[in-house]
Amino acid sequence: MQELPIIQKIRDCKVCEPDLPMGANPILEAVEESRIILVGQAPGRMVHHSGVPWYDKSGRRLREWMGVTDPEFYHSENFGIIPMAFCYPGKGKSGDLPPRKECAPLWHEPLLAALPNVQLTVLIGAYAQKYYLGKTRKKNLTETVLAFEEYLPNFFPLVHPSPLNFRWLRKNPWYEEEVIPFLQEKIRKILNKAE
Repeated sequence: MQELPIIQKIRDCKVCEPDLPMGANPILEAVEESRIILVGQAPGRMVHHSGVPWYDKSGRRLREWMGVTDPEFYHSENFGIIPMAFCYPGKGKSGDLPPRKECAPLWHEPLLAALPNVQLTVLIGAYAQKYYLGKTRKKNLTETVLAFEEYLPNFFPLVHPSPLNFRWLRKNPWYEEEVIPFLQEKIRKILNKAE
């Protein structure tokens, strides 16, 4: 697998560097063969240091939700990982700051144009859902995720797997009882087709 030229351009990006507390370190993974795209928020502090996307508690939970192993998850032909912002934005009052607004409009369209084999885009959290679903979103994240079947076959909205979302998960048991099994089945079908 050869690295796409657009990936190297993004990794070299310094557009937001003056405003980033730990400097620019764009983190993403995708190859032309990627079948499932994960659009999250932005790398966290741990991921900024490791350089490995979703290599934290949120990532472990995301892999559990999707029913995939670490080797399956980090195989770029299975999953392309494209956050709304590619660099760690810094710490806010209750978690990380929102993703920088420059990244997605600058890079997502040309990047997705270089990924012709995508069968599903998983939208993780409100920022990704707002950007990709636009006016088709419901009035809040909970209602958008509850209506996930409306966005298939192209998109699958999820709540962010952050440990900070434990209250939301407790309040919405339908998510892990109904949405997660559907997600796992959908992902397994896509991965099995490729084998």
